[in-house]
Amino acid sequence: MRLTGRALRIDTSAERKITRFIRDYLDKAKAGGIVLGVSGGVDSAATAALSTSAVGGRNVLGLFMPEEETYSKADYRHVRLLAGKFEFELKTIDLTQIIAGVCKAIPDYDKQDKISKGNLKARTRMLILYYYANSQNLIVAGSSDKSETMIGYYTKWGDAGADIAPIMDLYKTQVRQLALQMGIPHSIAQKPSTPALWPGQKAEEEIGLQYETLDLILYGLEHFMPAEAIARQLSLPLATVLAIKTRWLQTEHKRQMPLTPKLQYRTINADFRVTRTVELE
Repeated sequence: MRLTGRALRIDTSAERKITRFIRDYLDKAKAGGIVLGVSGGVDSAATAALSTSAVGGRNVLGLFMPEEETYSKADYRHVRLLAGKFEFELKTIDLTQIIAGVCKAIPDYDKQDKISKGNLKARTRMLILYYYANSQNLIVAGSSDKSETMIGYYTKWGDAGADIAPIMDLYKTQVRQLALQMGIPHSIAQKPSTPALWPGQKAEEEIGLQYETLDLILYGLEHFMPAEAIARQLSLPLATVLAIKTRWLQTEHKRQMPLTPKLQYRTINADFRVTRTVELE
């Protein structure tokens, strides 16, 4: 197997398969539409475009949830551009006071702990999304991609908290391709990614690799290539590939439901699994 950009190319069938998946899930859930967080980044832009393609913009609610520490005029401009282009409803909810209230209510809150505060922000966004989902009979569509999900680069029960994850089987570079195919402007499709949990945060800086390289490493690991072969083909230090592999394996807990000891005949999330299409008598 050759690890080149060609390996990560996608065709137009990806859009068709994902929109069919969204439409089918919505029908079976008997929900009224989709709600999702829109940040101005490529992942949420692609998810919004796919959702509107699947069920129509009138059935999609996008929530832009800024807060004062990371507010970006460019992001707001991009979100409005997307809402206009794909014709979905857009609401802006300022989380500044909500987050401040949560922090103030925690007796042992440490303002120097930016990671814990950042995770509070991500989980607050999830709370707001599910408020609208519950109150308006909507399904929450997550915007996690495969690159960040595989290495655990997200907040557990935060930005990964969703009912469906339409783009989770696409690497970041593939999401960018799909975004361009769907007519999302280049300025959004190629924008540097950020979780926007604290000022100046950039995903590639924290990961330590550009997505073009990370995706090829992960693609190789997904296809059971030895780390040595991946490093050789990509002209990378073996330690770099092994670090990504370790991160992938050590964050598996973030991709699973909580573990439970097996005590009964059938155990939730082990050998007691029911498809969502099962009919009750």
